[in-house]
This record gives sequence, structure tokens and C-alpha cells, in this order.
Amino acid sequence: MTGSTLTRPSDGRPHRVGSSRAASADGAPADGPPVAGGPPPVGSAALTLARTERSLREVELTVRRKLEGLLHGDHQGVLAGPGSELGDARAYQPGDDVRRIDWNLTARTGDVHVRDTVAERELQTWFVVDGSASLDYGTVTHEKRDLATAVVAAFGFLTARPGNRAGAVVFDGTSVSVVPPRAGRVSVIHLLARLQRRPRAGEGAGSLADALRRVRLLAGRPGLVVVVSDLLDGSDWVAELRVLGLAHDVVVARLRDPREDELVPVGVLAVVDPETGQHHEVQTSSRKVRAAYAAAAAARTAEIDDRLRRSRAAHLTVSTDADWLRDVVRFVETRRRRR
Repeated sequence: MTGSTLTRPSDGRPHRVGSSRAASADGAPADGPPVAGGPPPVGSAALTLARTERSLREVELTVRRKLEGLLHGDHQGVLAGPGSELGDARAYQPGDDVRRIDWNLTARTGDVHVRDTVAERELQTWFVVDGSASLDYGTVTHEKRDLATAVVAAFGFLTARPGNRAGAVVFDGTSVSVVPPRAGRVSVIHLLARLQRRPRAGEGAGSLADALRRVRLLAGRPGLVVVVSDLLDGSDWVAELRVLGLAHDVVVARLRDPREDELVPVGVLAVVDPETGQHHEVQTSSRKVRAAYAAAAAARTAEIDDRLRRSRAAHLTVSTDADWLRDVVRFVETRRRRR
């Protein structure tokens, strides 16, 4: 975890900030100080900079206690549909897909029979994880990078069943790094530990679109693709998401922090963007500056929402000031009811 230190002139106390790509009217990035007061969200203790195997296992226990049973059990396939494994045969009924006719059985019996199919039971999950410097930002109880680890843990442990495998593609704006899929809960622990480090040198560019394209080329069978990012990437990821959605069940978890949407009036803030290294001083006491910041943030949010709609991917939002476990539970339960 990295972050910069700023000093608020009004009281001289230091505050940590990371990067936020929202900008004020003059183009200067404007980040705010941490929000004080209020109890921490449920599960925040498990997010305390999961650097060691012990703390990673605490994340696992927290996730499994809260979400146990939501995705476990004999799932009838990853995607909605008939599946590809051959099942029992039965007499043809009007409306049945003629491509399912079992011609050998039909010839033997003299009556038209169709062969039902059974959906695949082994699930392969690919995580597309944002590793860029914009995740080194958090003004409440943890940073967005910790939140990304938590979301991967939630979906990873819930899908860690015998035969299931999980892998990841991590992008950081300059490179793409691949973590090959492995089976078992221990592989999820290793994956989480890997996500706590900066991506290793990868091949090709490092945008979200590049990472999605890499998953499309690596995933050999229909499965689950979980995208974990703040979606501040400017590449054309909409087209790649739509293509992935044709063969896979795609879920996008968007990471947010409340100070990315509005500034609080605390005087002059000295801020630094970890991605560019640029330093700026922002006068947050100015209503004009705060209004320009809020307007820019609202426009950015509207653009991301529009891109998500066009991608047709299922999505949820998790924030550093909310209960991420509750948000994941609500999302999973809603998806199950709809199916």
C-alpha cells in the first residue's frame, strides 16, 4: 500500500490520500481527507492490509461465515441454458429443439426422441483485477485495493469447490500479468496474496480492455468472469465485456470511495496523484471548486453507468464507506431470485 501525506493548514494534522482521477475545473486532481467518525463497516477488520497468510485466512473466515451456502451446493450450470453434456432421452414434444433429436434412438424405436443435456458442473472462474495506482486510495477504514482483495475473496471462496478452478489477470496501466487457474481453497489464498503485490512484468499493454481480451483468449470453456475495478480506465472495455458475455457469466464489481464524488471544505489540500506523481494544492473552501469537482465526478459516474449498461454485464458497487459483505450478499441473492 502506498499513499501520500498531506497537511491541512487549519489544524496541521496529517492525512493520507491516494489518487482520484476526478478533477476540478482547472484540471487539477482534488482528493479529500479521510472521513472521521462512525463505526467501521462489518468485515472491515478482515481488510486490515491482508499482508500475511494469517490475515488472509481471517478474510476467508469472515467471508465464509457471512456467505456460506449462497453459492455452494450442486449448481445447475454456470450459465442459463441447456448445457452440453448428454442426459436422458425422452419422447419428442412440440416446441423441442430439433437439433436435440436422437436419430439413432428414433430409428430403433420408430418414435421421435430427443436427448436432454445437463449443464456443466465444474466451474472455472477468471478474475480481472485492477492493480493500478488509483486503488491506493481510501478515506474511510481501508483503501480500494483492500476492497478489491475482499471482493475476490468473496467470489473465490464461494466458488472453491472440488473440480472448480480460479485464475486471474491483473492489469496496472502498463502491463498485464496472468495468474494461471488452480483448484482448491489454498489456491484462492495464494491468489489473494498475489493481488497484494504489484503486478509482475507482463506482456503487451496494461489496460482493462487488454486484460479482458487476454481472458477471452485464455478461457477455453464457458465459466464465470469477475471484473474488479474502479472502472476509471479509459480504454474501450465495453466491446470486450460484451464479447465475453456471449460465452461467460460476467460480473463487474465497481470500487468506489465517497471522496471521489464530492469534496469537503477543509481549506487548502496538498495532494499527489500516485499514477502521475503530480502535486497540486486545492482550495476546498471554495464553493466554486467544490461544485466543479462534484459536476466532474457526476459526469464521470454517468459515463461509467452508461458504459456498464451498454456492456450488458451484471454489476454491483462496493464502497470503502459501506458494508462490502452485505453488498455482495444482496447482489448474489438478487441474481439467484432472478434466475
